[in-house]
Amino acid sequence: MKLSEPPSPGLSDHDFGDFRLEIAANGVAHVVLGQPGKMPSTGIGGHTALARLWPQLAEAHEVRCILIRSAGKGFCAGGSPELVQELLKSEAARVRVLAEIRAIVQGMIDCDKPIVSAINGAAVGAGLALALLADISIAAQDAKLIDGHTKIGVAAGDHSVIIWPLLCGLAKSKYYLLLSESLTGEEAERIGLVSLSVETSRLDAVSRGIADRLATGRSTAQAFTKRSLNHWLRSAWPAFEHSAALEILGFAQPDAVEGVTALSEKRAPQFDGTP
Repeated sequence: MKLSEPPSPGLSDHDFGDFRLEIAANGVAHVVLGQPGKMPSTGIGGHTALARLWPQLAEAHEVRCILIRSAGKGFCAGGSPELVQELLKSEAARVRVLAEIRAIVQGMIDCDKPIVSAINGAAVGAGLALALLADISIAAQDAKLIDGHTKIGVAAGDHSVIIWPLLCGLAKSKYYLLLSESLTGEEAERIGLVSLSVETSRLDAVSRGIADRLATGRSTAQAFTKRSLNHWLRSAWPAFEHSAALEILGFAQPDAVEGVTALSEKRAPQFDGTP
């Protein structure tokens, strides 16, 4: 279905390096993470681009629905090693990334267009934020979801505090976030963390089908429903702000250096235990 209105100025198919944007004729904007055969991650430039993307999609009249999916062997591993090292070493980088974290979360919440995520393989950190902040999240049964922040010695802050308790309750949130425990797509559906879990072979077809259905629906009704429901998330905004600030503060502490080093060396971290 061709849309009669001309494209919005400045918004078209575009490659941002870590992800690319493809706008289909039926109004589904595909945010495609990574490259075939590789594990997607969010680098310095990609994280900045994601922070700026959502207001543009929200204002684009040719976009009726957004589908976040991966072209790689997993959904997204979160921040790239270069981004993490920058956070460890630079106060200016920490201030910038904190603003970008806020912009990504707020942008996805405030975007009136419905957002669908198709979660294949591993979804970690910032990648999990994109997956779970979608309005409809569809996970392959064997997908691996893990927040991962406490594993490297920083607070879970880039999305989890604002949405996990609403999706799966406080008890499950504390269990998975404090322990950095992973869960499969099948288990994530069972506890309510994702909307739907399907066989890996059906993930693409199911997620595209849902996005296509949303793109042909009544946009005003969908927008007003999403806007109203997301007040539950907005009511948790102070807790999110606090958690995001504490996460970024954590990257300036010795525990984060030890946690990141241990991860790269594939060993258990030796934290000092001081709060």
